[in-house]
Amino acid sequence: MPYNATMTSAPTSPNHRALRLLLTVLLFGTWGHAQNSPHPTSADADSQPVGVSQDSSLTETPAETLNRCWQVLTDNVEDAKHFEARTQALSALGNLGSNPRANHLIAEAMKDPNLDVRTAAILAAGNTKSRALVPPMTKLLDDPEPQVVFAAATTLWRQFRDKSGEDILADIAAGERKANPNLIHGAAHDMSRTLHSPSAMEKLGITTGAGLVLGPFGFSVTAIEYARKNGSDSARIQAINLLAEERTEGVREEMKSALDDKDPGVRATAVKVLGSFHRSQDAIAIAELLDDSKLPVRLAAAAAYIDCLTAAPRVRTSHR
Repeated sequence: MPYNATMTSAPTSPNHRALRLLLTVLLFGTWGHAQNSPHPTSADADSQPVGVSQDSSLTETPAETLNRCWQVLTDNVEDAKHFEARTQALSALGNLGSNPRANHLIAEAMKDPNLDVRTAAILAAGNTKSRALVPPMTKLLDDPEPQVVFAAATTLWRQFRDKSGEDILADIAAGERKANPNLIHGAAHDMSRTLHSPSAMEKLGITTGAGLVLGPFGFSVTAIEYARKNGSDSARIQAINLLAEERTEGVREEMKSALDDKDPGVRATAVKVLGSFHRSQDAIAIAELLDDSKLPVRLAAAAAYIDCLTAAPRVRTSHR
C-alpha cells in the first residue's frame, strides 16, 4: 500500500495510547518554557566556520536550495580542521538512505585519519542501510584501531546480517580482544585524561557497554560536551525518535511544532523526522533551519531538505 494512503489514524490499544501520551508529554512537557528563537545572532552564532549565509532561502529556487544543502554537507564532511564538523555531517548524511552522493561521501570518510570520524562513517553507513557501503566497511575490519574494528563488525552484523566480523566479535566476547582504543598501548588517546573526565568516561561506557551511538552532535567526547553545553535533553530526542515510528499525520505536525524548540538536539531530530515524510510542502519549514545558529541543526536540515524533495515516498509495512 502506498505510504501516503496509510496516514490516517489506526485503532490503538490502551497500552499503545498510554505509551504515546507518555512520549508526547516527555517531548513537549517543557516546550512552552523552551521555545526560543534558534536563528543566529552575532553573539550566538556557532563557532565552527563552515556554514550557510543568512536568510538566503528567501531568494532561492528549490533547485538552488538543494544545491546549497549538498554544499554545506560536503564542505563539513570534508572540513580538515574540525573533526567534530565531519562527524556531525556524517550523522546527517546517514539519514539519506541509498542516495549515491551521500553514500560516496560516507565511504570516503571511512578513510579519514581520525578514528572517531571513521567510526562515525561506519555508524552512518549502518543508518543508511545501503548495501553499497558494505565493501568499504568490510575493509575496516582490518583497521589498526579496535574501536573502528568493533564498530564495523557490529554494524555489519546488526544492520546488514553480514558475518564478516564474526571472529572479531567472538574474540571480544571471550575477552581476547578489546573494543575501545583507550585500552591498548598503541592508541593515540590519553588514558589518564580519560579517567579524570566524566564526559570521556561516559563515552567509554557508550563504546564498550551500551553500543556505539551516532547522534546529531556527532560521535566523540566533544559531542557529549557539546550536547551538555547547549542544554540538550537526550530523553526528549529519544522520545521524538520513538514517536516517529508511528508515521502519522499527528506526529508530522508535532515535528513541525518542534522546529523552533530551544533545544538544538530536538530541532535537529525533529527536522530529520519531518524530512523523512517526503512531503514537498514541508520544504519551506525545513529550509528555515538552514540558517539555524547551531551547525548540527543546519546539517540535519540540509539532509532533511534533500530527503524531503528527492526520496521516493516510503511504504508502511503491515505487521500481522
